[in-house]
Amino acid sequence: MLNSGLRSLVSLLALGSTLLPAAFASPLKVENVARADSWPYGPLVTSGRDMKNTRGGNVVYAGTNWPGHGEVMIPDGLQFQSIETVVSKIKSAGMNAIRLTYAIQMIDDIYANGGKDTTVKDSFTKALGSTNGPKIYSQFLAKNPSFNDSTTRLQVFDAVAAECLKQQIFVHLDNHMSKAAWCCSTNDGNAWFGDRDYNVDNWVRGLTYMANHGKNWPALTSMSLRNELRKPDGSPSSSYNWQNWYTNIKKGTNAINSANPDLLIFLSGLDFDTYMTPVVQGTALSPGSGKFTTTDFNGYTNKLVIEIHNYQNSANNCNSLKSSLYNSGFQALHADDAKAVNVFPVLLTEFGFDMTGSAWQGTYATCIGQYLAEQKAGWFIWVVSGSYYIRSGRQDFEETWGLLKHDYSDWRNPSYIENGLKPLAKATAQG
Repeated sequence: MLNSGLRSLVSLLALGSTLLPAAFASPLKVENVARADSWPYGPLVTSGRDMKNTRGGNVVYAGTNWPGHGEVMIPDGLQFQSIETVVSKIKSAGMNAIRLTYAIQMIDDIYANGGKDTTVKDSFTKALGSTNGPKIYSQFLAKNPSFNDSTTRLQVFDAVAAECLKQQIFVHLDNHMSKAAWCCSTNDGNAWFGDRDYNVDNWVRGLTYMANHGKNWPALTSMSLRNELRKPDGSPSSSYNWQNWYTNIKKGTNAINSANPDLLIFLSGLDFDTYMTPVVQGTALSPGSGKFTTTDFNGYTNKLVIEIHNYQNSANNCNSLKSSLYNSGFQALHADDAKAVNVFPVLLTEFGFDMTGSAWQGTYATCIGQYLAEQKAGWFIWVVSGSYYIRSGRQDFEETWGLLKHDYSDWRNPSYIENGLKPLAKATAQG
């Protein structure tokens, strides 16, 4: 998600082996068996503008973002409610998917620790301090009694994925940051390939690790490459262009597909992922003359999906907003448009607004809802979280854009849920 100040401004070396050594294997073996004859009827593939399951039916994600990329490096809110409660709340609104975010640092720490994942207990203390860390950790255990002092970060992700399988909620795994922290700004060191904390080799290694680990999660049907690529402050800015984007995203897609060929892979664009026009229209990837071509993704051309973000919250003309969405990437849904050289499924994986007032009745929110329903397009609203363990140095940070209240106990804006979100989910969710 863009910082509030930026919302108004803009609406890999592979590992030597595809699979990881035994010492770096998952710390938890989940007894989940993916079957093509049971939900989610995977692996999913793309066919033109659609995502399809093994029964030939369309799959459309209608969901919400659940952040796990902050300094604690587990999904937010679990000191207030159980995993089952949060997933059940998502399900009750008619949503069928979550965009579950994580930081590459989580995998970096595993490698730095000789293949051993960090315990949640230690992670809370490191992120929140020796006083608040143990306090919040004890609340986490009280709400999630199946965990204990040996539970690791990834085991919490495992439990979220298992609960999503139980409730038939698709899991889309999103690499949000390299260094665990709130996202995003141009000076956070995570903006672009080669930025201060964005080591490309580690990124590729992390994608590989999570794709491989995700084989334990039948509900996992897709992964992203990176959240909101943006022009960084400082030296890496000279390489910020579509040509270098293409070089690096091919490293990322190859890493994911080699480790787990079942997964769909989401491609995100520049300027905080606000446009993918050169990819859709097949124009030159500047400053070079090369173009995006599916032949560069040999063996998995039916696994690629486009994602777009939009935070044009000050929009006052719905037709203009719809035109902007179309030109930014949703054009790829329309094979009948001669300018749509490359046709893909397109999802709006981030949009959102303040839930404390009447913003849901304004032009931006209502128009986004109309457009997604008209296009039968997938989406993830930002954000389910009513608060964060820590954000930008402030602990127990209130999220006024959150669908849920601070303590995740109920909806922050029931009127929006009943009259905006539920109708949108009903109009779009499939699968």
